[in-house]
Amino acid sequence: MKGWCFATLGELNLWRGELQRARRRRSSALQVVFHVGLFAILTCFTAGAVESQFLTIDLPSALRLAGARNIDIQLARGKVAEAYAAEESAIERFFPWVAPGVTYRRHDNLIQNTEGSIEEVHKQSYAPGSIIAAQTDIGDAIFKSLEAHQLTKAARHGVDAQQQETILAAARSYFDLAAAHEAVGVAREALRASTDYAAEIERAVNAGIAFKGDALRVKVQQQRDEIALRRAEENVRLASARLVQILHLDPIIELMPRDPSVVPFSIVSPKEPLGDLVSQALAMRPETQQSAAFLSAAQQAKNGAIYGPLIPSVGGQAFFGKLGGGKDSETGHFGGSEDYVALLNWRVGPGGLFDFGNIHGRQARRRGAALTADKVIDQVANEVITSQTRVQSLADQIATAKQSLSDAEEALRLGQERKEFGVGVVLETIQAQQELSRVRNDYLNIVTDYNKTQYALLRALGRLSAPDDRSPPEAGR
Repeated sequence: MKGWCFATLGELNLWRGELQRARRRRSSALQVVFHVGLFAILTCFTAGAVESQFLTIDLPSALRLAGARNIDIQLARGKVAEAYAAEESAIERFFPWVAPGVTYRRHDNLIQNTEGSIEEVHKQSYAPGSIIAAQTDIGDAIFKSLEAHQLTKAARHGVDAQQQETILAAARSYFDLAAAHEAVGVAREALRASTDYAAEIERAVNAGIAFKGDALRVKVQQQRDEIALRRAEENVRLASARLVQILHLDPIIELMPRDPSVVPFSIVSPKEPLGDLVSQALAMRPETQQSAAFLSAAQQAKNGAIYGPLIPSVGGQAFFGKLGGGKDSETGHFGGSEDYVALLNWRVGPGGLFDFGNIHGRQARRRGAALTADKVIDQVANEVITSQTRVQSLADQIATAKQSLSDAEEALRLGQERKEFGVGVVLETIQAQQELSRVRNDYLNIVTDYNKTQYALLRALGRLSAPDDRSPPEAGR
């Protein structure tokens, strides 16, 4: 037996609040589960085993959930953490390392003394203490840290870009879901009309005042309307599944729009100058900022290959501890001991000066990053132009579709009046009903595309973000 759980985002927030309050009271895990479970049972009525949970949702809630729960955004944030860790590692190259420990040395039999003679010697020594050592390729460390910093910036812009892309996908899926629900209403109305008309024709045929072929025509149309309704219901479930995937919700949840009516939104004016829109997009899009950061990172890598080896490597080592030992197995003569070593050197060859292969590779990478940045600029400008053009076109189509919808409704009304007076033909009425359904679906699709394109234009301008708790954008009729 199927069961349904109807809940809203507000009710889910109440459940979450109950869970947090139970935790603050430091309840045991079993008490927490029982408390929140009881609250959920009182809120959610089920009939038998729960197979589907119906959740009502509105557009602002969908956009907020997309910005908070989407897996792609979480993966992008993971890349930021990796880039930041790489930047930390680059900075740590400047710092020395400390190695506390004990050194023990022993020698037996022959050894050469400082005068060159070979002697038989038995000796040992031990030196507990700490070694502080630093070996820094200053040039490499400087440019590697600068490059890592730019890569971290690029990763952060990548998160912003992924978040906007996810929010756009959520908005599109929500509009598809709302349109699918309204299409079900259109299909049901068409099926109701054809069913009622089929019953009337059947009675007329039985009374001998109508043609059997007319009844069959209406029956065929009724069956087509049944198929159309089933397809519309299928589209609702598929649209819900797509939105659930984007929002990273429980797969068994079926989303329903809180207000399924589809009306045109007015978010970005299609009459703004195209040049201003392109300039805004180039300044605000995270993709352009990300490509600029990649270009800067490639520039720092190239500078590191050319100028880094000119800066000498600086190293030093100091030992602080004790030294003891002596001939044979003596353990005396134990006292303080310090050793100091200072290094200053340049590296010539691979990885250092005159490493032309590394230099040429970094230069090629920098040229590739510059070309990629130019490609991103062209793509952003194209997205703005395409979105604005579609918004303007769809705005004009909405006006025409409204008029077509009004004309189709009037045509059906006139056809039904002719039928009532016995003047009309059955086929004409059926065609008028079909035309009205087509026009309604056309209007629905145009308005849905218009709303989706509005958000696409907002995304192209780099101004798309998850809404706050303020009211959603006004919808324009």
